[in-house]
Amino acid sequence: MNLSRRKFLRGSGIALGLPWLESINSFGADAVKNNTAPRRLAVCFTGNGVNPHHWGATQGAGGMEFMKTLSPLEPIKKHISVFKGLWNPTTVEGEGGHYPKMNVLCGLKVKKTTTDVEVGTTMDQLVAAQTGKFTPVPCVVLGTERPSYSTDSGFTSIYSAYISWSTPTTPAPKEIFPQQAFDQLFDDGSKRKRDKSILDLVMQDAGALKPKLSQRDKQKLDEYLTSVREIEQRVELAEKISQAETRGAGWQPTVKVPTLARPGSGIPTSSEDHLRLMFDIMLLAFQMDRTRVATFMMNNDLSNMRFPSLDGISGGIHELSHHANDEHRLDMYQRVNQHQVKLWGEFLTKMQATNEGERTLLENSMVMLTSSLFDGNAHDSRQLPVVLAGNGGGTIQAGRFHDLSADPNRKMCRLHIALMDRMGLHVGHFGDAENALAI
Repeated sequence: MNLSRRKFLRGSGIALGLPWLESINSFGADAVKNNTAPRRLAVCFTGNGVNPHHWGATQGAGGMEFMKTLSPLEPIKKHISVFKGLWNPTTVEGEGGHYPKMNVLCGLKVKKTTTDVEVGTTMDQLVAAQTGKFTPVPCVVLGTERPSYSTDSGFTSIYSAYISWSTPTTPAPKEIFPQQAFDQLFDDGSKRKRDKSILDLVMQDAGALKPKLSQRDKQKLDEYLTSVREIEQRVELAEKISQAETRGAGWQPTVKVPTLARPGSGIPTSSEDHLRLMFDIMLLAFQMDRTRVATFMMNNDLSNMRFPSLDGISGGIHELSHHANDEHRLDMYQRVNQHQVKLWGEFLTKMQATNEGERTLLENSMVMLTSSLFDGNAHDSRQLPVVLAGNGGGTIQAGRFHDLSADPNRKMCRLHIALMDRMGLHVGHFGDAENALAI
């Protein structure tokens, strides 16, 4: 079937990208040429470090064994790589506990300034410039929290809100509103009215496509369209609830209530709901081949995001990270870390359940989870928590623990070079590194 005519289901004001279907190759022209699904790259970030006593993995007699915080990843262990010892050496130069560490994706020194910010163009944006030739959107950059505006130790707090930089002096704008993030997946250059569902607008095109599909693809298309509608309904519900709260009386911002955003913004007031919704939007962007590169700040650095569903947790993430080695506070810190890994793992499990022919979406991807600190209490960046999910289209032997703590050349940018190479961007050096890490 002619790919160029059937990459999208079209409707009034929208273009809905198709997932992989065995009856047609619904990816871009490069995938048709190579007769394979494309590779994807995502970086997920959580601020304030981790409880160092329960993070990571060990090498046992039977292979890699997860420590407590990573235990939610057990069902997909064979697709997980855990790294110990990677770091960015520039983060220990000079003063400042948080802001100088916000160079996880470039390795270059964070400029000490309160005005003219500068870090370095990040690896995700360099890859996006390469893969964006084949997709409608070069890179999807998501978050859950706005930047704050303050200064500390001669640095601007803007640094804490961005890990993706399109130039050394320009952070890539991140979308924190689910409605806007969802809409950017379907825009075909015109404006659509929101009084109709995405599916209502493409049903005629979908109906014309179905007779040309195998029985299995018909079922897969139905499941895909149902998934799109379910995400759409959750986005709409967040809008309706926040609008209703806006019309209510007496709302005031407060640090005592774990509210993520002002009612009326369309942002879910539950941090879990917000995170799951943005993860699902990122999943949909990859399924549609809308983009092949995504960055998601699950929370800002210095964030005090809370998780009300966790019983017995008092305090936000940043507050808990300063545990002062108190056993109870360390336990709460660890439970929050593990909950974040659980939410990330739910996203990965959905990727693994998405078939793309010879491999799954997860097997065709590389999805990193990291932070700018290891132990948040000590502001320790001498090593970073780094977990990589996916098999890079069959180029990564996952299910392994990489202990680089004794390697004199344990620079984080070596991993970035390895990931960029698998995404088709071949560089001789990047950041402070001269060669790729073997993964």
